[in-house]
Amino acid sequence: MRQADRGGARQRWSARLAVASAAGAGLLLLCVAGLRSVALVAVGAAGLAVSAAAAWWALTHRGVVRGIALVLAVAAPLAVLASYVAARLLWLVLVSLGLGVLAAVAGWAALRADTAPGTAPGRPVPPPRHACLLMNPRSGGGKVGRFGLREKAEALGAEVVLLGPGSGDAAALARAALARGADLLGVAGGDGTQALVAGVAAEHGVPFVVVPAGTRNHFALDLGLDREDPSRSLEALTDGVELRVDLGRVGGRVFVNNASFGAYAEVVQSPAYRDDKAGTLMRLLPGVLTHQRGPRLRVGAGSVTVDGPQAVLVSNNPYRVGDRAGLGRRDRLDGGVLGLVSVKVDSAVEAADLLRGRHAPGLVALTSREVVVDADRPEVRAGVDGEALTLPTPVRCVSEPGALRVRVPRHRPGVPAARPRLDWRRLRDLAFTVGGRALPSGAAVPGARGRSGG
Repeated sequence: MRQADRGGARQRWSARLAVASAAGAGLLLLCVAGLRSVALVAVGAAGLAVSAAAAWWALTHRGVVRGIALVLAVAAPLAVLASYVAARLLWLVLVSLGLGVLAAVAGWAALRADTAPGTAPGRPVPPPRHACLLMNPRSGGGKVGRFGLREKAEALGAEVVLLGPGSGDAAALARAALARGADLLGVAGGDGTQALVAGVAAEHGVPFVVVPAGTRNHFALDLGLDREDPSRSLEALTDGVELRVDLGRVGGRVFVNNASFGAYAEVVQSPAYRDDKAGTLMRLLPGVLTHQRGPRLRVGAGSVTVDGPQAVLVSNNPYRVGDRAGLGRRDRLDGGVLGLVSVKVDSAVEAADLLRGRHAPGLVALTSREVVVDADRPEVRAGVDGEALTLPTPVRCVSEPGALRVRVPRHRPGVPAARPRLDWRRLRDLAFTVGGRALPSGAAVPGARGRSGG
């Protein structure tokens, strides 16, 4: 059997397992509990809604109300479990949930073959004549020294400039390197420094190398680089390929990942946040979430306007929605658009409604070439690639398609494939396919008699 045939057979059998598990979960509830299965589902949904509402009360109140809300948030799911135990149906709920999880895992496995590869091949390019890499020895807990990045880069003929107190602005150092004849710029440091130097590289049309020596290295993740061993990124100097990726610009400043506004930006810029993160968060959130502290935002993207969101995230290309990595991965960096995610919750009911995910009215997720963030104040705080800034309003965010030439190693881990959305119509078609052809309507599903195609 050819490799393609084996892959197709695995895909079909995974789809069959997904459909059978999902159907089994529903049938088990109906057969064992009958009409009580509706009550079981309703009680579980009610418990989740109460917990979400209580969490909102805990975040927007202080003192006794917050304490009661925290107790309620924990007590609601425990009460649901107690009701299942009292009805002697806990085992049924657990088995049905297990079948649901199996259906989801099998469905993702079946649909993963439909997803596009995550690593762009790039264009082969010759090595640079004069590469200059800016390295921050303190970034990422000292990764520059731990992985010997300076020594390895210099062994490859690159000029290394160390960043630190008194060294000067990274963008100014990058421009000085270009004045000395550098034909490639790179950064071993955090995403904030990456963005500053990437802006200079894009402005002068020279290639840029990312060495993931920061703490999170989200930009490197989306480029498919090895974040566990940043020294592997130096292979781009000798055996590299070139990609064209987008940049975002917010209020005139370049960003490679995202710009955030609202609750997060307000809290992290508090002077007390560095020494007491949890305490500062719980102290300031009530005022921020209820619009008593900080500006009231208004966000516009195309024909969509959101008035009064508590949190706004504008990203250089959209983040995956529903992925286990959450807001940690983007499928591509060359889509030519910004991603916008905004959250608006003004009551406990709206907080519970967020459980609907993308269908919740308080959650907006879209793409646009331009996003404008305005406020009822002349300035607004923002977090731009992890850097705290204060920007004059209105703040205009735009995408600059293909603005940056990025040099990456020819051989790199790549971007993990996105977890596909569970498309049950597609799974049904795959499950009822025999020999590569879908069964006609009303045809019998292959079972015990005979051998099914695959």
